[in-house]
Amino acid sequence: MKLKQLESLLGDLQQFSQPKIELEQYPTGPHIASRMLYTAENSFGDVSNKVVADFGCGCGTLGVAAAILSAEHVVGIDIDPESLEIASLNAEELELCMDFIQSNVMDLEWRGQIVDTVVMNPPFGTRKKGVDMNFLQVALKVSSQAVYSLHKTTTRDHVKRVAMKDFNAASAEVLCE
Repeated sequence: MKLKQLESLLGDLQQFSQPKIELEQYPTGPHIASRMLYTAENSFGDVSNKVVADFGCGCGTLGVAAAILSAEHVVGIDIDPESLEIASLNAEELELCMDFIQSNVMDLEWRGQIVDTVVMNPPFGTRKKGVDMNFLQVALKVSSQAVYSLHKTTTRDHVKRVAMKDFNAASAEVLCE
């Protein structure tokens, strides 16, 4: 699939009508989502035929992109039932088979590396300090292959340092800005 085609499909997805500020909900735009997943697949082989988890999936944009790019299985996880309803409708509209779990990712009892790849646009921690790093820590624990995460530019050095030093990431690279 071509990048522009993926972006176009993601551009048609339903988004939040009233984002919840307390959950730091904001849509992951089709431009960045398509590039993130396209790069994960075409540069690193981390999507097709892989088990992919979309942490804090919101409306499901990243998970839908993974499913479109032939992920073996996609699970979207979000604490908000209204978000999961939108994500489910988006997957159904494109006739994609995805599973959704309503939970805080930190509350799930993960047992080892159970997914290949985690994609996420976590809360940035403007409402609840450190939540972005909590998401990252869990993602690195459950992923056997790769984590693709969006973070604020101003926290980039901190995120890389903590990922490597405290969370034992094999590497931490900025793929795009």
